[in-house]
Parts: sequence; C-alpha cells; structure tokens
Amino acid sequence: MELFLDLYGFLSVVLKAGSLVSRSVLVGSVAFLLFLAAPLGRRFPDYEAAPLLAIARRCLVRAGWATLGFTVATAILGIVALMGTLDVGLGSALGAGFVLSSAGIVILTLLLMFLAPDEAPSPRRLIVMAALALGVLVSAVLGSHAMSRPEGRTGLLLATFLHQLGAALWLGGLPALLLAFRQEWMPVVHQTVGARYSALAGSGVALIILGILGFWLGYIVAPDALYGTAYGAMAATKSSLTGFLLLLGLGNFLLLHRFARSMDPARWLPRLRRFVECEVIAGIAVFGIAASLTSVPPSVDLPDDRASWAEVVERFTPELPRLSSPSHADLAIPALQSRLDAEWQQRQDAPRPQAFIPGEGFLPPRNAYDMAWSEYNHHMAGFIVLLVGLFALLDRTGRFPWARHWPLLFLLLAAFLFIRSDPEVWPMGEIPFLESLRDPEVLQHKLLSALVVVFAVSEWLVRLRNKRSAAAYVFPLSMALGGFLLLTHTHAISNIKEALLVELSHLPLGVLSVIAGCARWTELRGGRGFGLAATAGGPGIAVEAPAEARWAGYVWPVCLILISFLLIFYRES
Repeated sequence: MELFLDLYGFLSVVLKAGSLVSRSVLVGSVAFLLFLAAPLGRRFPDYEAAPLLAIARRCLVRAGWATLGFTVATAILGIVALMGTLDVGLGSALGAGFVLSSAGIVILTLLLMFLAPDEAPSPRRLIVMAALALGVLVSAVLGSHAMSRPEGRTGLLLATFLHQLGAALWLGGLPALLLAFRQEWMPVVHQTVGARYSALAGSGVALIILGILGFWLGYIVAPDALYGTAYGAMAATKSSLTGFLLLLGLGNFLLLHRFARSMDPARWLPRLRRFVECEVIAGIAVFGIAASLTSVPPSVDLPDDRASWAEVVERFTPELPRLSSPSHADLAIPALQSRLDAEWQQRQDAPRPQAFIPGEGFLPPRNAYDMAWSEYNHHMAGFIVLLVGLFALLDRTGRFPWARHWPLLFLLLAAFLFIRSDPEVWPMGEIPFLESLRDPEVLQHKLLSALVVVFAVSEWLVRLRNKRSAAAYVFPLSMALGGFLLLTHTHAISNIKEALLVELSHLPLGVLSVIAGCARWTELRGGRGFGLAATAGGPGIAVEAPAEARWAGYVWPVCLILISFLLIFYRES
C-alpha cells in the first residue's frame, strides 16, 4: 500500500490529464456536430455533408471510449487510495463525491455514444445531445477543487464550468477540425468550416478568460501568489502556454482569411493543418498543467511560507556554474547509511537498517552536499544541451555535414542522467534499480532518460538516412512528452518554499520543450528537416518550403539553447 500511495500522485495527474483531454474532445465533438456538421449538412451536397457528420461521430465515439477508460481508472485509483489512507470499507468509499461524479460522467457518456448519429440528426436529438454534453461537464465540475471549498463555492463551480466548457469549444473540437481539413472538398467548404470554427473557438476563449477571472478571485487573490506558491506558478505557466496557443490560433485565423482570398487554396490549406496540429500538441500540455493544479493546494490556502520576490530574484541571479562534484560519500543518504552501518556493526543484534527505503512514504534526507550534487548535475546537463543546440543550428545551415550527428550528444546526456540523477540508486548507490522505481521522482527521472535515448537514436537515423521517414516525428513528440513530464514533475523536498523555488526553475523548461516540439513538428510538416537534402517537395525536388517551416527550423534549436542556459545557471542554494 505504501508503494501505491507513493506513486498515487504521479498516476493521478496522468490519469486526470487523460480525462481532461478525452472529456474536452467528447464535448467539443458534440459542439462540432451541433454548430458545424449539422448546419452545414443542410447547406452542402451529400458528398460533402456526409463526411462532416461521419467526422463528428467518429471523434465523439472515440473520445467517449477514452473518457470511459480514464474516468473509471481515475475513480478506481481514488477508491484504493481512500480505503488505504482512511481505513474505510468499499461501501463507504463508493459513496465518496468523486465516485458519484465519475458515475455521472460514465452514464452520460454512454448515452452520448448511443445517440451519436449515423445520418443527419433531428433537431430534437441535437438538443438532447447538447444537454447530455453539458451534463458531462457538470458532473466533472462537481468532482473538482471547487466542490470542496467552504466559501465561495457557487462562484468557483461556475468558473470551473465556464473554463472547462471554453476549453471544450476551442481545444476539444480541434481533432474534428483537423480531420475536416484533410478532406478533398471544394475550397468554399473548407473556408466555411474554418470560419465557423473560428467563431466557436472565439466563444471558447471568452469563456476560458471568464473562468480565469473566477479562479483568480477564488484561488489566487494576491499577485505575490503567482510566484510565491506552487499553485500560482503553475497557473501562470498554464497561462503562458495558453498565450502560445492563442498565437497559433491567430496564425490560423490570418491564414484562413488569406486562404479565402487566395487563387491557390491548396497552398494555404496544408499550412492551416500544420498550425492545428501544433495546437493539439500544445493543448495536451496545457491539460497536463491543469491536471497538476488539482494536486496542489490553492494559493489562498497557503498565506504563509510563500517565497518573496527578493528570494525568487536571489535564486535566479546567475552565478558561475559548478565544475566539480561533491563526493558521493558526503551526500545525506550515503553518509547516514555509513553511520547506521557503524552502529549496526557494534550491535549486530538486529537487521541491518537502511537510510532510505523507496515506497515507505518518507521523503529522503538532504544536506548541502545534495544541493551541490544536484546543481552540478544540472550545470553539466546544460553544457551538453548547449552543444546540442549549437550543433543543430550548424546542421540547419547545411554547410557542415558532420553536424548532422548532433543527436548522438543526447546519448551522453541520457547516460549522465541515468547514473547521476539519483545517487542513492544503482549504479552509484546501494538501492537496487527495480526497488528504486517505487519512488515517483526516481521513476520520472528514469522515464526521462529512456525518452532521451529513444528520440536521440530515431533522430540520428533520420539524419543519417537523409530521407523522409515517420521516425522523424519521434523527436518532436518526445520533446512535447518530455515537456509534459517536466510540467507534471514532483520533487521530494519537505521544505515547501524550497520545493517551490525548484519548481519555478523547472516550469520554463517544460514550456520551452513543448514549444521546441511544436516548432520541429512544423518544420517537418512543411517538408523540411527530414535530412540535408530534403525540401518541401521531398528529396531531390527543389521546392521552396513555406516560411513558417523555414523559421521553425531555427526556433527549436534556439529553444534548446535557452533550455541549456536555464540548466547552466540553475541554483538550489
């Protein structure tokens, strides 16, 4: 049970993120059906209207199955945690508010999937489906943070509902929009679908802003909470990524209007698709932060132990990086283990004590040498990432063929992280590797190391073969996933203020990783980046790539360089 409770926080955030994404797509697909597919079905011929209805139904059904899976898994996880921590029976646990909320979501989702139309739906069916979709959101809101608030509950419930409805209208309908943009239709159909979705997304943005205002008044209140508490810092990071999403949406809007005036619509439609794809990637990261927010107390509940602005500035004031590492024996856990072993050798009347056992529910001890060890790790990792970014820029120019091997530098980073990120674990420490995975922080470190190896090898093979390959997309997706893990990463530090200051340094790393992944994706989708000779028309076809693809080829290496600076000047003291 201790192992489960240690991993509960990480698993809970991942499952909640999946629930938010799938539920938003479910409701967004209903909105797409209600405001786009059904009305336009009466306007265009059958061979253009039928695919719109099929797209809406396909997205609704698939999102419905995902919603059922994530909702049930989240509920089971919560029930087990409740029974393990409060020692209550299954009957009592099933009456918990989050279980009732999950049951409502499951029932309403099943009804929505049952009513998903195979042909043009009647107005009565559309009204019922809209009511069921709103009911799904209401059920989800009743299981949110707002429901547990003793004061201002009504306003916070309304803010949460508006915020989630806005996310569904804007981000939840993106998969259906993307599928619609892939259809072979007359230009007027694409123009009409895009214009209608722009209006729908604009309404969603307005609702999101109203929700943010409600959250500010109910959860944050004071400006110093934005940098002085984990909730405020994560909310500010979420807002910055939302701003990035708005820029992508603005690009779509401008392209759409330019597309409407263009004599060559085929030139602009692929660009629209690329921006929508990036919106989907960044949107998943935003949902990840939203899920993480449910795992930390609101800022208003932490009036004390906030980091002051002077403390934040002092922590982020650059200092010379560490070029030497403390001795492994001086770290808190090895030092404590040595002392315990010495005492045990004198007695030998009991089992050998261990300084730290993963999965026992206790935070590991830390001392000044641990902080120095962590700083050294970040600084050395930063120098490696700096080399990667510089070599990638050289490779981007096409003038240095040897620079295409830059992905192999990531293998050095992966090996460094695997060995040094957790010094109490094998191969440096005494804790066996498999046993160490009971610790959520160790587990996340090892997952990141494995992720680095996967995209390093795949990207190197892509550049070595110098041709189009689906493996090229492993790098941007891995960067986005790595950013997601950084944004949901937890730190085993008992000091609340210290944990916050560390969190403040990791959140921008996650944001830059997501932006780098989106930029690399845009470059690839524009026909660049498959190899040295690849262009928009493929290998050997001299077709100029779109402007955004060319610029994106410089954006992601710059993001890597910015990440390296954050790592090189990282501080814990």
